[in-house]
Amino acid sequence: MNPTIAEQDEVVVGSVEQAPSIHWVLASLSLSMLLSSLGTSVANVALPTLAQAFAASFQEVQWIVLAYLLAITTLIVSVGRLGDITGRRRLLLAGIFLFTVASVLCGVAPTLWLLITARAVQGLGAAIMMALTIAFVGETVPKAKTGSAMGLLGTMSAIGTALGPSLGGVLIAGFGWRAIFFVKVPLGILAFLLARRYLPVDRQGPKTDRVGFDHVGTLLLALALLAYALAMTIGHGSFGFLNMALLLAAAFGVGLFMRAETRVASPLIQLKMFGNSMLSTNLAMSALVSTVIMATLVVGPFYLSRALGLDATLVGLVMSVGPLAAALSGVPSGRSVDSFGSDRMTIVGLIGVATGSFILSIVPAWLGISGYIAPLVIITASYALFQTANNTTVMAGIRQDQRGVISGLLSLSRNIGLITGASVMGAVFVFASATTDITTARPEAVAAGMRITFAVAAILVVVALAIGVGSRALAKRQSLARDTT
Repeated sequence: MNPTIAEQDEVVVGSVEQAPSIHWVLASLSLSMLLSSLGTSVANVALPTLAQAFAASFQEVQWIVLAYLLAITTLIVSVGRLGDITGRRRLLLAGIFLFTVASVLCGVAPTLWLLITARAVQGLGAAIMMALTIAFVGETVPKAKTGSAMGLLGTMSAIGTALGPSLGGVLIAGFGWRAIFFVKVPLGILAFLLARRYLPVDRQGPKTDRVGFDHVGTLLLALALLAYALAMTIGHGSFGFLNMALLLAAAFGVGLFMRAETRVASPLIQLKMFGNSMLSTNLAMSALVSTVIMATLVVGPFYLSRALGLDATLVGLVMSVGPLAAALSGVPSGRSVDSFGSDRMTIVGLIGVATGSFILSIVPAWLGISGYIAPLVIITASYALFQTANNTTVMAGIRQDQRGVISGLLSLSRNIGLITGASVMGAVFVFASATTDITTARPEAVAAGMRITFAVAAILVVVALAIGVGSRALAKRQSLARDTT
């Protein structure tokens, strides 16, 4: 037989054999994304029950949520880079295993502080899962289908966020608070088995080609991110001396980190990457838009309960509309990105978020629930499109050995936006409502605060839009200049 024909036959047979496994690869990645997002949202609804169970204050039990978020935010870039060095499949399996074991420890925790510690460990597992699922898409999915795969992961993340409160409420009512942690154990085992069976085996390069892990840079970045996250979350709405000290410590830590990265042979983050205007632009846009999305979660409950007079059940139902819209939009968003291009759909998504925010900034309270839900759906569906397109753009041209750290940076930019939004947009809302206690503010004041907050949100998205359009225009001019020389 002709060797060339034989090689072609092998390629055809290989592609036929691999095609079905892509679906199982996406199933394992989707389940990992679902679990990591469910880990955040399912715990929120349990805080009043946990405060009673451990005879603790609400400020103390809030650390059950904060420990998880802080672990993710602090470590997500580092674990992404570690995956690039040691092998992504191996590390993802370790992350799923760690998440599952920590879920068991959360469920059996006899004291509040052991529960908080277990949640931090669970957050480490979630950081690995979040960082490496996006990185695996570039490695396992054909480029023509990357947008659809990113859309699917976005859908699973939104489903986990939307499912958490309702699932948590049912489990707590029927089986007690420990069930919200035990329910993730069988799902974690299934995710582990799927990943072990279907994810591609890590490529083993020569030992001489392997780079070292940047321990100093990892520690400095982790401490800087931890200080920033604490500055944005402690104080419960106030920004005092401790918050300012932490913010200054974070800035100092970033400075030390950047200096350290210029002095090591194998830096955690190659700072020259930020010279790539596309990467810097997309990370900045992700942070800005995530800040706006958090405004819907911070302002929404107060507007619905205080200004519209809804009871807790109706507030919960209305609040679930946003994540549900994002979940339903994920797969269509991915197909749109594949069909029309990620750059174009990024801009369309930003225009949609800005439009929805602007409508909320002028909507009168007499329109009631429908006046809030309609623009909320526009915001969250457009966010799903933006996130899918933005992630696809960033991951499209990344080298194999940088996918983990870039994926971690994408998740970090989103988390920083969410944490900043909870603090900054919450402060804007309280200030705009002209009250010191938002829980007792008059309905008219809350409605006015909501409108001003989303006016600020619209401005932030317009800034992101200007950054995106300007960056793409500059890139085109530079490309034309290179072509003419």
